Amino acid sequence: MKSNNKSRLMLAASMSIFGTLAPFVRNIAVTSGELALYRAILATIIITSFMVITKQKIPFRDIRKELPLLLLSGAGMGINWILLFEAYKYTTVSVATLSYYFAPVIVTAVSPFLFKEKLTKKQLICFAMSTLGIILITGIGDMSGGSNHITGIMFALGAAVLYASVVLVNKFIRNVNGIHRTLLQFLSAIVVLIPYIIATSGITLANLDAKGWICLLVIGIVHTGLAYCMYFTALKDVSGQQAAILSYIDPLVAVLISVTLLGESMNIMQIIGGALILGFTLWNELPQKK
Repeated sequence: MKSNNKSRLMLAASMSIFGTLAPFVRNIAVTSGELALYRAILATIIITSFMVITKQKIPFRDIRKELPLLLLSGAGMGINWILLFEAYKYTTVSVATLSYYFAPVIVTAVSPFLFKEKLTKKQLICFAMSTLGIILITGIGDMSGGSNHITGIMFALGAAVLYASVVLVNKFIRNVNGIHRTLLQFLSAIVVLIPYIIATSGITLANLDAKGWICLLVIGIVHTGLAYCMYFTALKDVSGQQAAILSYIDPLVAVLISVTLLGESMNIMQIIGGALILGFTLWNELPQKK
């Protein structure tokens, strides 16, 4: 029981850390692609150090057949970060985060085609109501938020599609456990992002001020390396239902920070839309009573 309580606290802490990401992103004067690369590099160093300290080894002989899938999911993870960081630049943290949390709904909608899973009545209701939530957040027909607002939502939804793709690809990876999988995906993201950065913005770290450097180190070390180590350490001792519930700490913390610290507002339709997405996505992830 004590072990389970400790794991739940660790999982809750990692989700809280994930929810505080956006304000740090906004204080780093590099492109989203660069930020994604530096995040992956710093996280790789932290996770590798953690594995060395805990004497964990990656069983390359057992997973070599799944390396192409790991490379693909790592590339998706890197592009997903780029799109999410761009979303933070164009719209509020609340709207970007809630739009991004449409990803589980996408997974539910696509799974019947990929895995021959039958959609239940409950899943159809959750999909329909979460889609309504996105419509309310987007404010289709109401352009008062401006073109930047719509652009930010499109970036966030694009990030959601990429995140859903990573989740779906990972369903085909069966011989790699959590933290090993994440490390290899970070390495894959680095391999994909380096040529992208060279071909586009180049390295602009020289433009960072002291605040930018601090925020970059916090994102790489705390939000990625430390938070992922805590997440995967706790996940093995927590039930799927507990993990599903605790995962909603992330968007709730992000929304609270957006409204209280950043002074960003949400209209009543966006609040209702966010509640629909979070509520029905959570209901979809919880097991159905027999």
